[in-house]
Amino acid sequence: MSKLFLVPTPIGNLEDITLRSLRVLKEVDLVAAEDTRKTSILLKHYDISKPMVAFHQHNEHRMVEQLIGRLQSGTKIALVTDAGTPAISDPGFLLVRAAIAAAVEVECLPGPTAFVPALVNSGLPAERFVFEGFLPHKKGRLKRITAIAKRSCTTILYESPHRIVKTLEQLAAIAGIDRPASISRELTKMFEENRRGTLKELIAYFGQQDVKGEIVIVIGPADQGSKQFAEDEESFSES
Repeated sequence: MSKLFLVPTPIGNLEDITLRSLRVLKEVDLVAAEDTRKTSILLKHYDISKPMVAFHQHNEHRMVEQLIGRLQSGTKIALVTDAGTPAISDPGFLLVRAAIAAAVEVECLPGPTAFVPALVNSGLPAERFVFEGFLPHKKGRLKRITAIAKRSCTTILYESPHRIVKTLEQLAAIAGIDRPASISRELTKMFEENRRGTLKELIAYFGQQDVKGEIVIVIGPADQGSKQFAEDEESFSES
């Protein structure tokens, strides 16, 4: 019986994969991978041999129809990304939506994702939070950051290493330099780093570093009593 399995994969440490995920990867007929080279390393590590096809942001519109056709013909497919859970800031949403529309069964396995350990490790309130993923580089960026500044719950962002200082500076310009935040870098890997402090302190620290690796930013909620954010659009640059 055909089925689309969404299989989370380790975000760094290869030990962070469930027994169930390994079983599914062994049982499916095909693995649709964001990067077949990276997925082949994982499969080889666990002595799993399966045919693979590439499914990433540059070909997902073209590949959806082909994969749905194979699912409808009885193929069992596992969808994996480079790291973490498929469709969370990674390709996958289009295929899941198409599978549901085609009445193909979809099963999502629990497993690794970067923003949960970053949130829990931050020490910031975790009972309510908003996951923003990656901010837009230009259009709509100021609007999103202003919303974060006003938000009464914790916010989580993904960011690339070469934009981290710029993003922190923009957050500070709108939310205030004293807003508490946390940066998690290279989670689960050998050089994992978790740095907590105010936006001002984090800017000072990362401004002097050669930042590398995957980054999660966690921003604490606004102080609703004193409204410590400043909607200063003139001090904000979207470049």
